[in-house]
Amino acid sequence: MKPDNTSKYAANRFSIAPMLDWTDRHCRYFHRLLTNETLLYTEMVTTGAIIHGKGDFLAYNQEEHPVALQLGGSNPQDLATCAKLAAERGYDEINLNVGCPSDRVQNGRFGACLMGEPQLVADCVAAMRDVVDIPVTVKTRIGIDDQDSYEFLTDFVSIVSEKGGCEQFTIHARKAWLSGLSPKENREIPPLDYPRAYQLKKDFSHLVIAVNGGVKTLQETKEHLQHLDGVMVGREAYQNPYILAEVDQQIFGLDTPIKKRSQVVEEMYPYIEQQLSKGAYLGHITRHMLGLFQNMPGARQWRRYISENAHKPGSGIEVVEAALAKIPKELDV
Repeated sequence: MKPDNTSKYAANRFSIAPMLDWTDRHCRYFHRLLTNETLLYTEMVTTGAIIHGKGDFLAYNQEEHPVALQLGGSNPQDLATCAKLAAERGYDEINLNVGCPSDRVQNGRFGACLMGEPQLVADCVAAMRDVVDIPVTVKTRIGIDDQDSYEFLTDFVSIVSEKGGCEQFTIHARKAWLSGLSPKENREIPPLDYPRAYQLKKDFSHLVIAVNGGVKTLQETKEHLQHLDGVMVGREAYQNPYILAEVDQQIFGLDTPIKKRSQVVEEMYPYIEQQLSKGAYLGHITRHMLGLFQNMPGARQWRRYISENAHKPGSGIEVVEAALAKIPKELDV
C-alpha cells in the first residue's frame, strides 16, 4: 500500500540530494527549470561557515523554491542560530547532515559519526525546532562501521523522533565506514539495503521516511514510492539532469508539457547574463549543464566546446549558443 504524505512534507516526494561542490545555487536554478515540484537541497553548509565565515552562505535564488538548507554541525545552540537565520531568509526546510562519512566532517564532529550519538542529534533537532516553524529533518545512513544492525537504526530513529521531535528522515540505504573508505567509496562499496528502509517505514508509520542511494530512474522511484513517502536522487540527477524533465508528470501527476533540452538551455540565457553582470564566471554556471544532452548525438561536442571555452576571460552567452548549435535540432525531442 502506498504511504500517505502529510501536506507539510508533500514536496519531499521527490528531491535532489545535497552534494558538496555540486548543488550550488547555479545548479539549483538549472534544475528548477527542469522540474517545478522537486525539493532542492543546498550543499551542506557548516554552522561555523554561516556564523563566522566571510560571505553569504545562505544566498539562493527565489526561483529555487521549494529549497532546503542542509546544515553540518553538532552544537545545538549554533544549529539553532543558523536555522533561525535560514528560516528568516525564506528556506522551506532545515536538514541536519548525519550521513557524510568524510574525515573532515568527522573531525568537526558532525556527519555520519553522529549516528553514534542519537541523544545529541535529538538535542540538535529540538533546538532548531524551538526557533523555526519550518520542518527540521534528518538525513542519515542505515548504520556506521560495525553498528549496522536494524536495532541500531531503530534506536537512533526512536530517540531522534521521540526526544527531538523529528518527523522526517531521509535514509541513505547504505551504512558508512568511518575509516578505511573515502566518501566516494562509501557511496559505492557498502551494499544497498532498500528493504531496511521499507521496514523502517512499516515500524514508524507515523513518520515521513524517504530513501536515498543508487536511484537512477523514475521507474525505480515509482517502485520505492510504493513503500516509502519520498525518494532522493543524487548523482544521476546531476550527471544526467534530463531525467528531471518528466518528474512533475510521472511523480507528481501534473499535466504540464515536457521541455526540450534546447528550451532549457535557452531559458538559462537570462540567468547567465544576469549572473555575469554581477561578476560570476561562465564556467561556474555551465559546468552544471554539461550532462544535459547525455546519450544524444552531439553531446560530446556540447561538453567539449563548453569545457574548452567557458573558462576563458570574457566568455559570455555566445559560448553556450555555439555549443547548442552542435546539437542536431531534429534530434532534440
